[in-house]
Amino acid sequence: MSRYTVKQVAKLSGVSVRTLHHYDAVGVLKPACVGANGYRYYGREELLRLQQILFHRELGFSLEEIGRTLDAAGFDKVAALKAHRARLEAETRRYRRLMRTIDQTLASLQGEATMNEKAMYRGFDPEVQSGYETELVERHGPGMRAHLDQAKAGMAGWRQAEFDAMQAELDAIEAGMAKALVDGLPAGSSTVTALMRRHHAWIEKSWSRPAPAAAFVGLGRMYVDDPRFRARYDGRQGGLAEYMAAAMASFAETALI
Repeated sequence: MSRYTVKQVAKLSGVSVRTLHHYDAVGVLKPACVGANGYRYYGREELLRLQQILFHRELGFSLEEIGRTLDAAGFDKVAALKAHRARLEAETRRYRRLMRTIDQTLASLQGEATMNEKAMYRGFDPEVQSGYETELVERHGPGMRAHLDQAKAGMAGWRQAEFDAMQAELDAIEAGMAKALVDGLPAGSSTVTALMRRHHAWIEKSWSRPAPAAAFVGLGRMYVDDPRFRARYDGRQGGLAEYMAAAMASFAETALI
């Protein structure tokens, strides 16, 4: 029976060694055994479980939810894979529509074809955005609707270059935070504080309003509590959601109060 070390599993799956150690620590993926040399060893069952973990992460599940699902009595690997495939087929169809929308828009911008306004929005899923906004209002009260409307109004005049710049800045902040986590920097370190200052400025610009300490800390808690946010950050680096929340709380305490 084949056995694989952490490094070998990392190479096979593309999951970092640190993330595999994190999965072990939180109990979602334990090695088949630990050798006398202290090395973790994984077998085929563990590789299949890791595959399920990655599929569920792609669908936005938190590690806690994944653990409960995979450990539930009667969990059926075959049925789960069929369900994953059905979801991926649906997403593939949606992405194909979006690609056609991009191609048609490019052709229109380059003067090769005409495009009516309705066709510009084929493939987008307004129900997902609407549902997310409804959930935020239900969770935080009617004042959240005003905040969402304010954010939308603030972005209404943005050009594509501004959206692109905002996305690039967010990517850079998250990459910096992931590196700081891997490097073991405290949440209140000078490097992390500088990243949090950029993140706070990014939030204020995207919200089109100030982000006081309580709101900034609350957003950090949402990164941990909301499965979609947690999947986004922990998918980038294991433990990043908790690290972001701790860094935001530290920054709020020292710089926003």
